Amino acid sequence: MARPPSATVTDAEQAILEVLWELGEASVREVADRLSLHKPVAYTTVLTMLGVLHKKDLVTFRQEGRAFIYKPALTKDDVRDRALGNLVTQLFDGSPEMLALHLFKHHGVDAQKVQALREKVKAAKNKKGA
Repeated sequence: MARPPSATVTDAEQAILEVLWELGEASVREVADRLSLHKPVAYTTVLTMLGVLHKKDLVTFRQEGRAFIYKPALTKDDVRDRALGNLVTQLFDGSPEMLALHLFKHHGVDAQKVQALREKVKAAKNKKGA
């Protein structure tokens, strides 16, 4: 029995999504050609990965003649939100506060950045309350 597709996006999937976000939509050949500018990649590998992305509801496609044209189903921000939500759930017991504390403790957020974050939180609260 095949395992269900992971909710997270792999590096290879991310690279394909980056191409689609840049181009808006593209055939398998166009995606493979664009990826090959950085690193050799097989057409069949890209085709398989696009199938996986479709199963994850991250891309849609339409047929144009014999070619399949793929486009992203979600924006980059949507994919970031999904990935961050998974990260918070898996590693921080569903607590964004625990994530924030981890970032402050282990990733050197300086005082200016903390103040800027406070201002953004205050603005978001004001906007939400309005």
